[in-house]
Amino acid sequence: MTPRSLDRLLRPQSIAVFGGKEARRVVEQCDKMGFAGEIWPVHPKLDEIAGRQCYRSVADLPAAPDAAFVGVNRLLTVEIIAQLAARGTGGAVCYASGFSEAAAELADGIELQAALVAAAKDMPILGPNCYGLINGLDGALLWPDQHGMVRVDRGVAILTQSSNIALNLTMQKRGLPIAYLMTAGNQAQTGLCEMALAALEDPRVSAVGLHVEGFDSLASLQRLADRSRALKKPVVILKVGKSEQAQLATVSHTASLAGGDLVASALLSRLGIGRVATLPQLIETLKLLHVAGPLSSTAISSMSCSGGEASLVADAAHGAAVDFRPLKPEQLPALRSSLGAMVTLSNPLDYHTFVWGNYELTLQAFTAMFKGGYALNLLILDFPREDRCSAADWTVTIDAITVAARETGALAGIVATLPENLPEHVAQKLVADGIVPFSGIDETIAAASVASGIGAAWAKPASAPLLDVRAKSGEAQTLSEWEAKTALAGFGVTVPRGMVADSPQQAADHAEKLGFPVVVKGLGIDHKSEAGAVKLNLKDTHAVTEAARDMGAVASQFLVEEMVGRPVAELIVGALRDPVAGLVLTVGAGGILVELLQDSVILTLPTTESDIEAAISTLKIKKVLDGYRGGARGDIAALVKTVAAAADYVVKNASSLEELDINPLMVLADGHGVVAADALVRKRG
Repeated sequence: MTPRSLDRLLRPQSIAVFGGKEARRVVEQCDKMGFAGEIWPVHPKLDEIAGRQCYRSVADLPAAPDAAFVGVNRLLTVEIIAQLAARGTGGAVCYASGFSEAAAELADGIELQAALVAAAKDMPILGPNCYGLINGLDGALLWPDQHGMVRVDRGVAILTQSSNIALNLTMQKRGLPIAYLMTAGNQAQTGLCEMALAALEDPRVSAVGLHVEGFDSLASLQRLADRSRALKKPVVILKVGKSEQAQLATVSHTASLAGGDLVASALLSRLGIGRVATLPQLIETLKLLHVAGPLSSTAISSMSCSGGEASLVADAAHGAAVDFRPLKPEQLPALRSSLGAMVTLSNPLDYHTFVWGNYELTLQAFTAMFKGGYALNLLILDFPREDRCSAADWTVTIDAITVAARETGALAGIVATLPENLPEHVAQKLVADGIVPFSGIDETIAAASVASGIGAAWAKPASAPLLDVRAKSGEAQTLSEWEAKTALAGFGVTVPRGMVADSPQQAADHAEKLGFPVVVKGLGIDHKSEAGAVKLNLKDTHAVTEAARDMGAVASQFLVEEMVGRPVAELIVGALRDPVAGLVLTVGAGGILVELLQDSVILTLPTTESDIEAAISTLKIKKVLDGYRGGARGDIAALVKTVAAAADYVVKNASSLEELDINPLMVLADGHGVVAADALVRKRG
């Protein structure tokens, strides 16, 4: 299906407005921002609105408008949308509430929203229950309220479901140039990803930020990521809330590890889309991406004239995906010459105040620092209050860093530890000069981490398209452990030799054939350990017979397996179906440590052996696999291949598989392989 074009809606030459107070505000805001196109108010009784002649109906308009703001009640909104669609309008904003968001209070809310979408046909609509949009490039607004934006020649696009958050973002004083500010409301027809795609296509847009509660669909997110990479325009998302997990009967440990929020992070990382945690982080990251785009590496430097600030920066970077790489030897002579003998040369660098206000020495120091090959060079610099103090010496510092950055070609950023200590006009000038004006140390480190993550993702070939297979309907059924292991073995997962018995005596006979020691398990039981349906290390037929008899109260069949040798480590490999991402794979510390350690990583599908190996390397249990404190090294190569085999099973059974849980996966000593000691599979259809 070809996506609807939002061009006329986002960049209109003519705007029709419907309603009273809200419509008047739209006209006033367009005038205030210098919109050069036509504005046509439509009202059944008024003769004029804000100096514009009113038309009585859609049919009376001089032409089909490029965009319309519909600020009337919910029932009339549906009627007007139908008329606008029939007239050939380019798109409309539906301001009214009382649709699906109010379904708990209004019985017809969901049905009315469906009627609205049907009335729009192929005409794009935003909302309902939204403020609309501000185009700061052309001064075109479909926005019924005041705002804090100004006209810009180039900037970022910000999209959100929340109109109030959008309004708040327009009031930022951090120097972020906003090209588009758009709200989606209920996303009845047009979702945030579709809106973001339209914004990306504008050559004046440098980056896109989204504040979302949930994603449109996996396909739309994939399209957004692909287009972002193709256009070299990064996308960053503030994903809020812990999305609800699929409603599964908790019969596996996988369900406790793969929460929706973890899946969202893994999904965005795979797609090369940045993720932030707060609105300030969103703004600071967008500033960095607007000025410089993604970072080429995680290596950053920091300078300040205070040891306290240097410590704050170092602490903020602890555990973050940035690297304060040591200074290069060739940087040291120029730094020593400019800063003197009393300054400790390090990164982060506390350059003291010996050269404060001295342009030549400051320029020499900054130039030397910028020659270190860092992806981003930070200077901590809080400005004085303009109403009480002089910023003359700060101007010297700004001039020095600007020249140093220009002459070396390095990327520089100035960081105010407190947002109010970086005046807006200074931030705007810094952006114009190619310097990133950051507010807040923690937010700056987060921005650098996100920007370097996008850069790393783009530096690699794009991943294969995400697995996007619709699940079969019907109730999920749990396979027996034997059935699950047999299925997995067919894909290359090693399982213990075993046999199914229908009686205690047959279990004993099977044990003799397999060779002792053996394990006996009751089949058809979800939580075997809690039910007493697992007996380990049985060394003779009598022990096997007694074990099976004891399980007779809860099981009618028994699985007899050879006992697996002592492993180096126990892992878990699982898969479950996320509402948006579909089937995802979980790998982590297994056995009895699953919930205790919560040491796991999510892999979106399909995956590769190299991705699996990289994921395993991030686990805490990797130290054990590597031979912790002289212990045996685990067979990591076999582990990677086994996880890949499990992933292949999931992909090949994507339409029917609901859940997979291999726990424990016994990792034996290097060269001895990996064995799935237990497995659970739930399928539909």
